[in-house]
Amino acid sequence: MRLSQILSGGVAAAVLTFALGAASARAETFALVTINSQALFFNQINDGAKAAAKAAGAELVIFDANNVPSAQNSAIETYITQKVDGIILVAIDVNGVKPAITEAKAAGIPVVAIDAQIPGGDNVSFIGVDNAKAGADIGKFYADYVKAEMGGEATVGVVGALNSFIQNQRLDGFKEAATASGEKIEFLDTVDGQNVQDVALGAAENLMTANPGMKTLYATGEPALIGAVSAVESQGRQADVKVFGWDLTAQAVKGIDEGWVAGVVQQDPAGEGKAAVEALVKLKKGESVEPIINVPVTIVTKANVDQFRGMFK
Repeated sequence: MRLSQILSGGVAAAVLTFALGAASARAETFALVTINSQALFFNQINDGAKAAAKAAGAELVIFDANNVPSAQNSAIETYITQKVDGIILVAIDVNGVKPAITEAKAAGIPVVAIDAQIPGGDNVSFIGVDNAKAGADIGKFYADYVKAEMGGEATVGVVGALNSFIQNQRLDGFKEAATASGEKIEFLDTVDGQNVQDVALGAAENLMTANPGMKTLYATGEPALIGAVSAVESQGRQADVKVFGWDLTAQAVKGIDEGWVAGVVQQDPAGEGKAAVEALVKLKKGESVEPIINVPVTIVTKANVDQFRGMFK
């Protein structure tokens, strides 16, 4: 028996119209182009984005550039060809990736940048931390610590990632605030951990070997902090080297508990990923989003570390 014979004409038409609409609709597809899948920070961004996409009924695909800037450009070009509905970008080279973002805009595909701002870029929004300001915040915290705990005098070595625009911002902000503090702070070598844990560990160990009297370490990102913490432990320097850095890990929490990791800038990576997907959903609905959405940070110390322990269980 036909559907029209079972249902009245009006109801049948409504049912058929709904069915045809459902058949023609497709879930929106968003692409997340990230830096690597090694760092907990980037995986937390992924987790936040995945949860938000699921809640919105959208599909999320993730591309891991494995720390290669050109791979991000190629991925964006591929996603343009595939006609995804939006792109979320955690950029390595914020200037080098701009042509690909412009190409996406021309194709009608919005790009939301998270974690790393794109100077003068054609992305519709940036979601993340003001890295220069947060670098200055940890720099002031560091200077206050040197004054209160180290007699106002310290030497500091830096484990950075020189290919990372945002980590260089964090270093510049830290240096400016520490230097302006009036404390007697001497900057020693800056070594390049390349945003890779094993490389950062080797660089940190070399830094400590070359500067046996160094009293403090500053690490500009998660792999750099893991490398710095591991180097201090491997050389048995917990009693005479204090560590400051970015992005909590289980190893950093252990160091905070033991008193030789003094302060760590903690962001909200899952919140950034969630906000990026939600921004794309709004844009697809024809709504507007703010061009800059700042996410606050917390400097984690022994006094407040308990609220972050659940991240590592």
